Amino acid sequence: MMASMSFLQSPPLPLTAVRPLPPSPPAAAIEAKNLSVFYGPNEAIKKISLSVPRHHVIATIGPSGCGKSTFLRSINRLNDLVPGCSVQGQLLIDGQNIYEPLTDLVALRRRVGLVFQKPNPFPKSIYENIAFGPRLQGISARRRLDEIVENALRQAAVWEEVKDRLRHSALRLSAGQQQRLCIARALATVPEILLMDEPASALDPIATAKIEDLIQQLKRTHTIIIVTHNMQQAARVSDLAAFFYMGTLVEYDRTELMFTNPTQKQTEDYITGRFG
Repeated sequence: MMASMSFLQSPPLPLTAVRPLPPSPPAAAIEAKNLSVFYGPNEAIKKISLSVPRHHVIATIGPSGCGKSTFLRSINRLNDLVPGCSVQGQLLIDGQNIYEPLTDLVALRRRVGLVFQKPNPFPKSIYENIAFGPRLQGISARRRLDEIVENALRQAAVWEEVKDRLRHSALRLSAGQQQRLCIARALATVPEILLMDEPASALDPIATAKIEDLIQQLKRTHTIIIVTHNMQQAARVSDLAAFFYMGTLVEYDRTELMFTNPTQKQTEDYITGRFG
């Protein structure tokens, strides 16, 4: 009995002896598992696997034709529109394989917005460009549409520039304003993921800086994947970088590490401009 009491009354271990649990990794928004994409017999992406954490910016880099844009378009199944395209492996969003046969493509593309390389506003007013997607979702109340349009334009940092000309044609905007308008149009459907395919390649340095600032703001609420050939831009805006070459994923790591200490010679050669 005395031994038992002695055990119960023994002093607790000091707090320094208790090891804290390691921090949990950010939840994955997107996971590719042995993903291959074929255009007919040509394997454009070859069994790539990677995990994209939420609320991060991922830059996909690599020479032309290496599979960057193919990977981007596989995330919202836009490649389905290409004759002869087929997919093997899995691509998961929130743990669900989007290539399951019963996937609702309309719902998927509502969750995954896409901004193209060149601004492509509809030949409609600024207001109608933004309201287009919500209208397709069945939203028709004018007050609600007004709120969505203003909120999307504010998110895209273009509201102050266009708020007094919402009924004017979007085609009258500058190229940089048009691209931010296209980002606002994508944001109007409240996507979780935003895909950007060379969003600033056709813009001047001032407009490019505005797009890059916007990307940094949007990652607070969105997961963003950007395709870029601009190594300086990738270094400025991204948290993680994925280097593609000839359809393979050569390296995927934190951007600062990849740009200062890449593990693969191919990555170093591309980043330093020895080929590309």
